[in-house]
Amino acid sequence: MSGLKDKVVAITGASSGIGEATALLLAERGAKVVLGARRADRLEALASRIAQAGGEATHACIDVSRRDDLARFVGLACERYGRLDVLISNAGVMPVSPLDELRVDDWEAMIDINIKGVLYGIAAALPVFRKQEAGHFINVASTAAHRIVPNQSVYAGTKFAVRAISEGLRQEAGDKLRVTVLSPGMTRTNFADGVTSPQMKALLSTSRDSFAMPPDAVARAIAFAIEQPADVDVGEIIIRPTAQG
Repeated sequence: MSGLKDKVVAITGASSGIGEATALLLAERGAKVVLGARRADRLEALASRIAQAGGEATHACIDVSRRDDLARFVGLACERYGRLDVLISNAGVMPVSPLDELRVDDWEAMIDINIKGVLYGIAAALPVFRKQEAGHFINVASTAAHRIVPNQSVYAGTKFAVRAISEGLRQEAGDKLRVTVLSPGMTRTNFADGVTSPQMKALLSTSRDSFAMPPDAVARAIAFAIEQPADVDVGEIIIRPTAQG
């Protein structure tokens, strides 16, 4: 029997890219998925697709930069299914640019979504996991959390923060909870759509179209971490295209 069978898994940023691929894979393997994102139409379409394939899904429109939305999201999982086994904090933005362009609004968006979104997820789910004496946080960072390059300093800073927060959480979690940091490299998603710097948008789009890996690859890595026995904690996974430097 799959280690995912009947597990309740909540996924932020579930309406596209890595989140969507993960929801489809986990539901196919028997998990009950709770989908969260800002785009209601895409969430409804994804939940319908999962149901038509014989899976089970529910969804809620959320903005991870709002603490109350994360509390409501975790509450939905518990109300609908009676528990929450895994929270995948996947929502993120990547409007990278040279610091000289002073795109402060983009900096704040990355801090609010990439860092605070993870923290708000922890704040919502940690009491639930403590009460259950079981639970698994999966926080999506990036290979930018391991290697800083020009024009990505703020983005890399937010992803370094995700790694630091996750490692601290792992050390505090004790022997009942699990914490996994997942650091994907270039992935074939729509991340470039949110880049406001024309130069960086063109550069990232070219790289993505040249060698990015499919989001399914990241979904399989997430499934691997969840499917391990309860006493095995996959602390960190780095996954990137072989062509990425």
